[in-house]
Amino acid sequence: MKKFYIETFGCQMNVHDSEKVIGTLVTDGYKQVETFEEADLVLYNTCSIRDKAEQKVFNRLQNFKKAGKGKTFAVIGCVAQQEGEKIFEKAPHVSLVAGSASYGKLSQLLVQIEKGDKRVTGLTFDANEAFETPMTRRDNPHRAYITIIEGCDKNCAYCVVPFTRGPERSRTSESIIREAHEIVAMGYTEVQLLGQNVNSYRDPSPAGYNFAQILRAVAEVPGMRRVRFTTSHPRDFGKDIVDVIADNPVICNHVHLPVQSGSSRVLEGMLRSYTRDEYMRRIDWMKNCGQDIALTTDIIVGFPGETEADFEQTLSLLDEVEYDSVFSFKYSKRPNTPALSLDDHMDEDEKSRRLSILQEHQRQIQIRRNAGYVGRVEEVLVEGFNKATGQWIGRTGQNKTLNFLHHSGDENLTGTYLHARVTRSGPNSLTGESVVQ
Repeated sequence: MKKFYIETFGCQMNVHDSEKVIGTLVTDGYKQVETFEEADLVLYNTCSIRDKAEQKVFNRLQNFKKAGKGKTFAVIGCVAQQEGEKIFEKAPHVSLVAGSASYGKLSQLLVQIEKGDKRVTGLTFDANEAFETPMTRRDNPHRAYITIIEGCDKNCAYCVVPFTRGPERSRTSESIIREAHEIVAMGYTEVQLLGQNVNSYRDPSPAGYNFAQILRAVAEVPGMRRVRFTTSHPRDFGKDIVDVIADNPVICNHVHLPVQSGSSRVLEGMLRSYTRDEYMRRIDWMKNCGQDIALTTDIIVGFPGETEADFEQTLSLLDEVEYDSVFSFKYSKRPNTPALSLDDHMDEDEKSRRLSILQEHQRQIQIRRNAGYVGRVEEVLVEGFNKATGQWIGRTGQNKTLNFLHHSGDENLTGTYLHARVTRSGPNSLTGESVVQ
């Protein structure tokens, strides 16, 4: 039996893509192994959002070059789509380069290699095959993922995704709802809907669902306890989405809405297609909907032309919104993006200084925000047990980690729903003990 090893870099979309690849290979008679040394086929599922993620892949390929004699190497995902056949020049021992739209054809591509082809590519964007694979292997024991839309049409000035994932292609509502039913039948109670811009979903079938409608439909699948979604684009984030969250307790009270900058001037340069005021209108919808919705975001510091005043506006946005957490990054140059032609690129030291200030500013906000949870009772989905602390690890509907003590019995709580009272808080997690409801 042929054996394969897969390593995944990058975002949640990539993690779920690896589940599709694993399912496809297992269906075709391959066996997944845990180490590089055991494998006949080595796959690197790659991310190209930032330069460091991209370099990790090439470093890994170089490190394993000598130890990889007799093995077949494949680079798949975003770096594969971005670099294309140039990967063969950088890493001549690679035999397969394939983007995410080719995963359904992975078996045919591997057959070409077995027949003697030294360099095989799968780099086309085929809307009919971008989502479906013969089988999806579900590696997360607690949460199942459903890709509902692939690609991006937004063309933000800093972002390589339109070049690596292609244009937006939505699945039919029927296929999404069918997969949600199948996931519940497998025993999952929590689903996360995925897309580069998940809320840009537009049903291509006659049913014509928008994102709010497909969100509601998935939440209404019998047996579903929690529905999450990521990532949303502010331009397509309508009040109907907030209304659906407020109306349906199955939909988790957590929205990840990347802002990228608090300066309208910088947002215009980023080609983000909204202003600070327009973004804040969406925040106000959520703060006034009657639900306690946790808000998280992405922020880029050091975009070309960002002044100190622009940066101060980003810090003031943190204070105005009071995010529950922020994913923050330094701007990095990406190939084929409009920002490359902009003037006034900032040096790395200044970008690092601003990132450090922003992260500490946000850390203080999170300390204050999480302190407000002390004394509250939260429902958690139990994800595991920490032997070192003797605590169970749970996740709340607002996507907060709650580590808690459970005093009754030695049963395995993983995968169950419990209630826990928060007794302490920190900047990144909560601590508590289970309670009987």
